[in-house]
This record gives sequence, C-alpha cells and structure tokens, in this order.
Amino acid sequence: MTETTKEILKKYQVRKSKKQKTAFIEYVKQISESYGYDFKIEKGIFGVRNIVIGDPDTAKVLYTAHYDTCAGLPFPNFITPKNFLIYLLYQVFIIGFVFALSFLFTFLCGIVLYSLPITEDTVLSIMAFAPQIIYFAFLYLLLCGPANKNTANDNTSGVTTLLDIMKELEKDQRNKATFVMFDLEETGLFGSFSFSSKHKKIKKDTLVINFDCVSDGKTILFALKKTTKKYAEILEKSFVPTSDIDVEITQNAFYPSDNAAFRCGIGVAALKRSKLFKTLYMDRIHTKKDVIYREENIQFLTNGAIKLVRML
Repeated sequence: MTETTKEILKKYQVRKSKKQKTAFIEYVKQISESYGYDFKIEKGIFGVRNIVIGDPDTAKVLYTAHYDTCAGLPFPNFITPKNFLIYLLYQVFIIGFVFALSFLFTFLCGIVLYSLPITEDTVLSIMAFAPQIIYFAFLYLLLCGPANKNTANDNTSGVTTLLDIMKELEKDQRNKATFVMFDLEETGLFGSFSFSSKHKKIKKDTLVINFDCVSDGKTILFALKKTTKKYAEILEKSFVPTSDIDVEITQNAFYPSDNAAFRCGIGVAALKRSKLFKTLYMDRIHTKKDVIYREENIQFLTNGAIKLVRML
C-alpha cells in the first residue's frame, strides 16, 4: 500500500462537508505538485469543486474518479451491472419498503390523533401529510444524511488509483493523460456533467476511463457502449487477467457513474460473482461495511492504465 493511500485511509476517508473536501483538496494539491503536475480547481453548479490535474484539453485520455462521500445508509447500494432485472427488483424493494414505512407511520399517527380532542377533518388533514414526512426524511437521509465513515471501496479506491497512476506514469508520457476527481457524484453526477458542459470537445471525443468502486471484488468490469467499443482491443492489451484478477470488457453492462457524462466514457468497477445467480454484483457500499481495499486491484489497474497511455 502506498504512503498516499495510507494517509487518505487514515485522515481523508470522509469527504462530505465543505471543510472535509477542502482538507482533501489541499492534500491532493500538495501531492500533485510534488509529482510535478499542474493542479487546479474547476467550480460548477451547486458548489461543485472538481480537481483537475494536468491539461484536459490536450490529453488523449482522462482518468477520473469521484471524491465526494455518500451518506451512511442502513442498506447497501446493490448493483448488478450485467443483470438489469435484479438491479431493478432491488430498487423496487427499497421503494416498497419506504411506502410500507409511510403507511405504518400514517396508521400510527391516526391512532394517536383520533385519541385527541380534535375534529375528524383536522385529523384527516394532518394524516394527509404523514406520508410526506417519511418521503422527505428518506430523501434527506440519501442526500444530506451523516457521512458514511467507511469509504474504502466507494470511492477511496478510485481516487487512490488516480494518485498511484500519477506517481508511476513516466514523465515523457504525462502530456497524454489528465486526472480529474469529480465532486457531487453521489447527489446526481453534478461534478462530471458540470465538467463536460465546460469541455465540449472532451465530452464528445476524448477517451474517459472512470474508476468507481474498484477495490472490493476479483472481477474488474469495463463497461463499454457503442461509442467506446473501438477501445476494446487496447483495453484487452493493457489489462490482462491474472491468476487472482479476472477482467470483463463488454457492451452488455451498465454502470451508473460519472462515465455517463461523456460520449467516450468507460466505467470501471470491481465486482464479485454470485454462485446462486451466476451474475456479477457489488454490495457493501453506502454502509459501514465498506472496508474492503484489495491492494492487488489498485496495482493491477495502475499498471494497466500506464500501459494504455504508452499505446496512445
């Protein structure tokens, strides 16, 4: 494990408040400049502060990752990139749970209110707002709840991968790559869409490889789309499977992350394989169980990313 990774896991693993993000930004600036890179902050909507290391307008590839921290939740964000049905059913289950909770809350409110000396019309008026309280509380928890204190996979793994690539990349190759750490991914991809709106050429033409949750799982997925299938061959040559790490480079997968903001965006994630359903999945993220950091994944991605730059 590199010294920067140790430092981030120890001091900068939570990056949710403005103060926490500022401390992390200052640390990344210090590291970037010590490696000899140009560093700047690009501001955007809703207070976005994207970290840009290098010159994005001349780079042949952008390596990206979001650095903001999600709220801690009682249930994980469960993702199955190659099985949309399971992913959809899980989302329906969560929504159903919230509806059931709102119904129970409304029922209990009714019992209490009908015991009070107030008119039935007043009771019904109050009960009409009861479900809204649950919906608002759930939305507030998702967007503004207390930060998850454990972010090893989501997305400390992504930002440390970028820092490791930056360190290991040869100086004569550095003009080919730029590194961008996006803000506000967790609240709606605001950082990446803000960045792509300012850099039209990058949005349309530049290869963007986005590392999001890459340390918990032995299968590294590269989620392509029609506009990025031309990069499959160079990815295969750069990221060669090992005895301990499998690789899937496919169009038949979706990955909901910052890669969506770019026409040539590729999403990268580490996944586990279900023995029951024979499908790839991600769990633990957004919960206190997000503590798995497989160093071999980060080294594998670092080596592959450097090989890819050399071939561009």
